[in-house]
Amino acid sequence: MMMMMTETMTPEMQTCMDVCMDCHKMCMETMTHCMSKGGQHMDKNMMSMMRDCSEMCMMCMNMMMSGSEFMERTCMLCAEMCDRTAMACEMMSDDAKMMQCAAACRKCAESCRSMQMMPA
Repeated sequence: MMMMMTETMTPEMQTCMDVCMDCHKMCMETMTHCMSKGGQHMDKNMMSMMRDCSEMCMMCMNMMMSGSEFMERTCMLCAEMCDRTAMACEMMSDDAKMMQCAAACRKCAESCRSMQMMPA
């Protein structure tokens, strides 16, 4: 059963959606950055992880907008993926863009975990 967005959207959900969008954009920007840098930045696993994280953030936003019954579980998976992406980015601590991506991922993970507390 789908809920109408305007009737069920809480300020916490809107915040989470905004943070997910920021994370999505940052992962995409960071992938472009990595492609321009080459070398260790082009690690296949790193690029795949950022792409997956970006896609999961979009899915999470879509689930919240539609009021999906799977929103909570989607948010938990998104949080896990964001945490892993942040850890991977933090391994390149000498690169400011990688650290910005890590920070966006951490913020998104925290916000998504807060959705677990939301009533269904």
